[in-house]
Amino acid sequence: MEKIWMKHWPPEMAKEVALTEGKIPIFEYLRLNAKRTPEKPAIINYGREISYKELDEASDQFANYLLELGLVKGDRVGLFLGNSPQYIIAHFGIQKMGGIVCPCSPLFKEMELAYEVNDAGMKCLVTVDIFMPIVGKALPNMPSLLQVVTTNFHDYLPAEPTLPLVDYMQIPKQKIEGTMDFMDIMAKYSKTPPQVEIDMDNDIALFEYTGGTTGLPKGAMLSHYAHLFKPSAACDIMGIGENSRVLTTMPYFNIAGMLFLVGPVLRGATNVLLTQFDPLTVLQAVDKYKVTEWYSAVPMNLAVMAHPDAGKYDMSSLKLNMTTSFVVALDEKISKKWEAFTGGCLLLEGAYGLSETHTLDTFCPRQKIKYGSMGIPSFNEEFKIVDFDDKSRELPIGEEGEIVLRNPGSMKGYWNKPEATAATLEDGWVHTGDVGRFDEDGYLYWLGRRKEMIKVSGFSVFPEEVEALVNQHPAVLENAVIPVPDAKKGEVIKTFIVLKPEYKDKVTGEEIISWAKNSMSSHKVPKYVEFRDELPKQGVKLLRRILRDEEEAKNK
Repeated sequence: MEKIWMKHWPPEMAKEVALTEGKIPIFEYLRLNAKRTPEKPAIINYGREISYKELDEASDQFANYLLELGLVKGDRVGLFLGNSPQYIIAHFGIQKMGGIVCPCSPLFKEMELAYEVNDAGMKCLVTVDIFMPIVGKALPNMPSLLQVVTTNFHDYLPAEPTLPLVDYMQIPKQKIEGTMDFMDIMAKYSKTPPQVEIDMDNDIALFEYTGGTTGLPKGAMLSHYAHLFKPSAACDIMGIGENSRVLTTMPYFNIAGMLFLVGPVLRGATNVLLTQFDPLTVLQAVDKYKVTEWYSAVPMNLAVMAHPDAGKYDMSSLKLNMTTSFVVALDEKISKKWEAFTGGCLLLEGAYGLSETHTLDTFCPRQKIKYGSMGIPSFNEEFKIVDFDDKSRELPIGEEGEIVLRNPGSMKGYWNKPEATAATLEDGWVHTGDVGRFDEDGYLYWLGRRKEMIKVSGFSVFPEEVEALVNQHPAVLENAVIPVPDAKKGEVIKTFIVLKPEYKDKVTGEEIISWAKNSMSSHKVPKYVEFRDELPKQGVKLLRRILRDEEEAKNK
């Protein structure tokens, strides 16, 4: 479609992404900033300052450890831990030796972890010691792993933290037999930068796993250029520069959170890192460290403003806050309330985007805000809305259809999934499966993430993925998953289960739910179970629509 949105492009912002040091890997940006401002804090972690020089050298040490372990360019390394300096060190270190970063959700249970490790063929896994009960159970089923590296939050915490710690961060360090301790790597390995040749367009920097219509998650392969381009775009849109102090609370394993793991390093800014969101901690962090930018979710902003001690802290340093609507949608009332609360900070809808495109495919221009929209397309974006039934037919402005897009951040394809790749990627165009429309100003309105996507407490859950997991219960022959409205979580999951004949009347719904709690992330766990003799189908196609209609009729 014609780029009608360019008439609303912010006049103060260039039309091309500022690659300030050129088209080179993100770790080269880190090296350059370490030379330019070696003592400047790259990370502030609950009061512990980690300089650019320390971050650069530590990531070199981690890279050299992986090389000695026998890893080579293109090998995959998993990160199974929450936000922490160790996560950032490992992220850059993996890429410095030519490896591929594979983020794993810290919410994973044994079965989910084993699936991604095996699918990617990960050679090494970095985790926190408190996750070892999960890792240990999964280890016999993860034959590709050569080594597990363990760390503890105390490894990079100051003796006297300046911000409150969540409970699990206070658990004492454990030495785990058979694993490599992260701090031993920092004590033993060389700080000499490893040498690796990177093809920015074709070498893969990152596997970002995403659910979808084929059941279990797929690894979207993102190039080094994609991994430079989109965080650079985020910096340009938010105005992040060398004097910025960026608060990071969104999880780094998520592609949107990862933008703000990488972005501050690209611009020589300081990352004020929080392992987990807590409203009081955010208030204190902004006040103490004079945070200038924050990427949040709308419920976070509401929780901060609702805190009983909110009025005691100075929030005036905040200049821009990009946020994401889930559970609660951003509207003008919330935005204005936040602006008044902070003394002038703009609160804007963050972006439309996918793991397959390294997200940030749209942004909201400050000079023309349209609440309810996802803003206008970002840098170097091509968009079109096409007919779901005839994907060759592009629809006019205002009509609803499938969102299709192409940009320099798009994936190279799904790892070892040629059929899924062919179904999603065509001549660089990503067929999202999402429903949307453009208005006359070129603002995108997102109307649903795939027709059957379930949103549980803001987490995107694909029914196919939950079904694939539930089917691994020994009593389950097949099942179908649908969303059920929930006052607190927006939606929760209900599964309709057909039991194997030998288990009929011998398994309860409570037993299935209890098993699920130990087998999958909490947001994927069914809240309701209904047993059926059969599921509605058309041939081999599962008709969840019929189950949804039945459930809606029940609740009328």
